[in-house]
Amino acid sequence: MTWERYIKEFLGFLKVEKGLSENTVEAYQRDVLKLYEFAIQRKLNVEQLRYEDLLAFMTELYDLGIGARSQARILSGVRQFFQFLHYNDYLQDLPTSLVESPSIGRKLPDVLELDEINAMMYAIDLSKNEGQRNRAIMETLYSCGLRVSELINLKFEHLFPQEGFLRVIGKGNKERLVPMNQYVADEINTYLTATRNHQNIKPGNEAYVFLNRRGSALTRVMIFTIIKQLAEDAGITKNVSPHTLRHSFATHLLEGGANLRAIQELLGHESISTTEIYTHLDQSYLKDTIMSFHPRNKKS
Repeated sequence: MTWERYIKEFLGFLKVEKGLSENTVEAYQRDVLKLYEFAIQRKLNVEQLRYEDLLAFMTELYDLGIGARSQARILSGVRQFFQFLHYNDYLQDLPTSLVESPSIGRKLPDVLELDEINAMMYAIDLSKNEGQRNRAIMETLYSCGLRVSELINLKFEHLFPQEGFLRVIGKGNKERLVPMNQYVADEINTYLTATRNHQNIKPGNEAYVFLNRRGSALTRVMIFTIIKQLAEDAGITKNVSPHTLRHSFATHLLEGGANLRAIQELLGHESISTTEIYTHLDQSYLKDTIMSFHPRNKKS
């Protein structure tokens, strides 16, 4: 078969069989297309690719200035592609089996203090039509620890304010229940009453909770823009994104004594190792903890 046919079947497998989101499938597609472009330039079909070719591919990524973390992600997507081909008997060998991922360090995102989160909330101009919507977005991201994709896809059928939880559709269409505190419920209700219920909504967008001025569902880019602008307005110099609020949510829970497994469930992580990255504690907190609770440090 041709490269195009292999890639089409692979993407179909990811979407239908594995149930991955559209954004995730598109990310895999970008990774495999980089390998496709490399192979086409050298007039190599899929079956002809060998270990040495993949090493040359990784070297080219490096020469193009692509960072180690991005190289590792691309290689991960390529590995998935070849595993799919091998599993379906399109290939006998896996040329990726001996290719090592580039070494990358764990770069931990910034954590916001509660005062900084409150400063971002206070920076919102409630005199503007989108003001209350942005307050509801901020509170939902921080208090519930949602991913951007989970926020923009939040629908009314996912809200259970009386019972105090949200039903979240996460990666791979996996569902989880996340507690919704009264702050979140109040901010969303105020947004609905003050703004959302008075909008002209475009057909097909009625089910979404958060809308733009034109009555359509919000995009990932718009959420990033909103959060970055609020951080700037609040005078915060840290690198702030929607993910920063999710990371802060997890870190504050751990600092408050929450169980790591419980945080894993709230974040929707399959692996506890992923949760450990999100819930990194700074050295000052660790020092305060050991000085307060270790028996050798307690005064008699």
